[in-house]
Amino acid sequence: MTTKTWSVPYGWLLLAPAAILLVGFTHYPAAATLVHSLFSTGTAVRPSRFVGLANYAALAHDPVFWQVLGNNFWFALGTIPASIALALLMAIWVNGKLPARALVRMSYFTPTVLPMIAVANLWLYFYTPQIGLLDKVTALFGAGSHNWLGDPHTVMGCLIAMTLWKEAGFFMIFYLAALQSLPPELEEAARVEGASRWYFFRRVSFPLLMPTTLFVLVNATINSFKLVDHLFILTKGGPDNASNLLLYYIYQVAFSFFDTAYASTLTMVLLLLLGAFAILQFQLIEKRVHYR
Repeated sequence: MTTKTWSVPYGWLLLAPAAILLVGFTHYPAAATLVHSLFSTGTAVRPSRFVGLANYAALAHDPVFWQVLGNNFWFALGTIPASIALALLMAIWVNGKLPARALVRMSYFTPTVLPMIAVANLWLYFYTPQIGLLDKVTALFGAGSHNWLGDPHTVMGCLIAMTLWKEAGFFMIFYLAALQSLPPELEEAARVEGASRWYFFRRVSFPLLMPTTLFVLVNATINSFKLVDHLFILTKGGPDNASNLLLYYIYQVAFSFFDTAYASTLTMVLLLLLGAFAILQFQLIEKRVHYR
């Protein structure tokens, strides 16, 4: 055989391991979930049967689903922009010349490497009424004890604060790497021209950071819809579903209520939402992305 004849099967052989993993762990589970959402949940007495879109109709009339979806919207709105802005500020700060720069970088990144369960238990100590660190601080100003995780008005803010602490350091690493890859000649030329640091950042640095911003934005969006471990330790979705998020609700339906068909329906909604957000982000933001 000629080299050209061998190139096609050789290319497919190189792609085969990644393709098998992608199909086995992404496409096949998604297709199986879609099929399962069209059937009822089977039991030992009553076998599963085809119900078409009945599960989706039940979903449309499920008040808990709409409450959970609203919770997730506010959670995403509170975590995505704030985590990106905080990560960028931290990256700019640790990229400069400051004392103990390596220690500051390590301090910012440390929450990222902590296990999720450990993070949840750490913040549970902060939020515990009377003996928690937050109540101790507010008591210095004359405030009384407050059940931060048991109050529907404060529980979502508590989750958002914990998530920002956990994720901002992770996103900072990508921004720091991007900042260090920028040509230093650009800053020198801007300094010669008399441009301010804010003007240089707004017109030069930030546009060059757009590929990193797009990457971080997609990951922050995905992370805002996959919080489970922290909720299991801190609130279990309470009080009265005030902190329940979509993925945790799927977990509850599947493993607490044992309604796997309805859980599959909820999973398809989650996949569609993430897919729509990803398409929207790439369509709107990629026009502003300039790859060097």
